Amino acid sequence: MEIQAIIFDMDGLMLDTEPLYRIVWKRAAAVCGYNLTDEIYRGLVGRGRIVAEQILSQTFGPDFPMEKFRKLSREDEVRAFSFDPIEKKPGLDELLSFVESRNLPKAVATSTERAIAIPLLARMGLLERFRSLATGDEVANGKPQPDLFLLAARRLEVDPPRCLVLEDSEAGVAAAASAGMRVYLVPDIVTPSPESQRLADAIFDSLADVAANLEKSLANPGR
Repeated sequence: MEIQAIIFDMDGLMLDTEPLYRIVWKRAAAVCGYNLTDEIYRGLVGRGRIVAEQILSQTFGPDFPMEKFRKLSREDEVRAFSFDPIEKKPGLDELLSFVESRNLPKAVATSTERAIAIPLLARMGLLERFRSLATGDEVANGKPQPDLFLLAARRLEVDPPRCLVLEDSEAGVAAAASAGMRVYLVPDIVTPSPESQRLADAIFDSLADVAANLEKSLANPGR
């Protein structure tokens, strides 16, 4: 089926923000008296805040001070994403330029809240390059549920099966597949699980590789 729109994840796919989230969340947990290990953090990657907080509550138990953790982490996130250095993922600008040359509408679908996502995308010169934005605080269920990608498709006015999702996380791949969309996986900090490898339509090392593949597949849509 012909691709009519492309939906981009933000954190870990377009922007190298996962290291910042890792530092912020580990620091907030430490202030609260808990050790958020790298193993625990990897289980949070790609998930919306509500789901991630549920995982933390299950991991640390009922005494975990969630309100304190939430306040500390959100304040630190705002500061970090406003001032700390953030890099675009290699090949992003070239991929966006290629998609634009083919007049394919594109959206961002991110688990990050709108109040953080919009200023960050604007800071990185990306906000105006997308037709629409869907954020984690706009849906009832975050990744791995399909709500976020279905919202992005509605805002693009494109049927889900005609959307291609670009994702870096296991939760994102599962969400896109559940939404009935094709999904390309470009892994970030977590090695793809067998389930992610099964669900993804293709796996690439970089966004530059995605651009090369799209150039071929769009030139030969029936193949």
